Amino acid sequence: MSAPARALDTREAREAFLLENAKSIYEELTDSYRKAIRVEELVFEAAERYPGLLPSRPQIAAERERPQAEKEGLEIDQGIFLAHVMACRKPGLHLVHAMLRPKPESVRLLPEFRRNGQADLGLATVRREGRVGIVEHRNLRFLNAEDDAATAALETGVDLVLLDPEIEVGVLRGSVVDHPRYAGRRVFNAGINLTHLYHGQISHVNFMVARELGLLSKIYRGHWTSDDFESGLEGTAEKPWIAAVEAFAIGGGCQLLLVMDRVLAERGAYFNLPARKEGIIPGAANLRLPRFAGDRVTRQAIMFEKPFPADSPEGALLCDEVVEAGGMDEAIARNAAQLTSSGLVSAVANRKAIRIGQEPVDAYRAYMAMYAREQAYCLYSPALIRNLQENWKAHERKL
Repeated sequence: MSAPARALDTREAREAFLLENAKSIYEELTDSYRKAIRVEELVFEAAERYPGLLPSRPQIAAERERPQAEKEGLEIDQGIFLAHVMACRKPGLHLVHAMLRPKPESVRLLPEFRRNGQADLGLATVRREGRVGIVEHRNLRFLNAEDDAATAALETGVDLVLLDPEIEVGVLRGSVVDHPRYAGRRVFNAGINLTHLYHGQISHVNFMVARELGLLSKIYRGHWTSDDFESGLEGTAEKPWIAAVEAFAIGGGCQLLLVMDRVLAERGAYFNLPARKEGIIPGAANLRLPRFAGDRVTRQAIMFEKPFPADSPEGALLCDEVVEAGGMDEAIARNAAQLTSSGLVSAVANRKAIRIGQEPVDAYRAYMAMYAREQAYCLYSPALIRNLQENWKAHERKL
């Protein structure tokens, strides 16, 4: 089955074609579900097998050289393709589970990490302290903001924590930064790197989609180790996670808190989701935040920028413990011990039991089908560029 390029010269034609053929395309690309392919490669394998359906690797590479406002919007077609794949239950579930496999890079790094108990991943580090694995975000120039490379490094760090049998609890924390305003302080996460976004350096597939299906899903669900991806049984190898928030958790940083088992925050820290100012969907926060804060507060946070100071009633909806300055190391050790005091098996079983009632994998798959397409259109909305210029002064900032 194939479609001539000339027959798919409009988005409407692609939508119609994929509505009928997304399932069979995915089955062919994955050898009838026997092959796991990450989204970053899936879109290009589809482009090679079905010329004209999706932009090629060279086309996307050329797009990457342009500022966001000057791009042709070819990534929208990737978003449409992934949306249709994930809208089909069986392909969508298979893709979710494919993204929960350890990355080949992580498997390659594991023996050395097990020997040394640490790994420098560039924009992140990971180290083992006793039974605790600590992943530190280290995008220092941008106040630990996330971009394509930083998110890839963080996912590798999460993989190593999950793969190391000596580690029982994962911790996500920001490194000490050298920004004049926060010099010498740890900063948890400044959200998406808006300077990179303005200059066209944020990928829809590698960042927007892979971050959700990879980094966040692995923290929330662990590694998928079973061949079963349809039954709904949670065949995962996972560990509880703690977030240690110093300074702030903005945007994507706040999204990370929604998949944690325990959130510790320094007094004076705050969380927010400035999606309105950015003009994008804040990941899966729309799916998850209502469970913590309710529908009204979720709309206030996402559409009206409601902040969550850690030591406020609103902050208590997302934060379990407010930690005094200088007390985070002790708080991490104490909470890590508490999480596994009754045994890792019990801790993992209970987090699975909580999750299965809140966010079954199939519900997440359906959300991501919507997200893959709508986020792509958001990235190429004229309003996004206007928002970045007005609210971030991105045109005045350098890469």
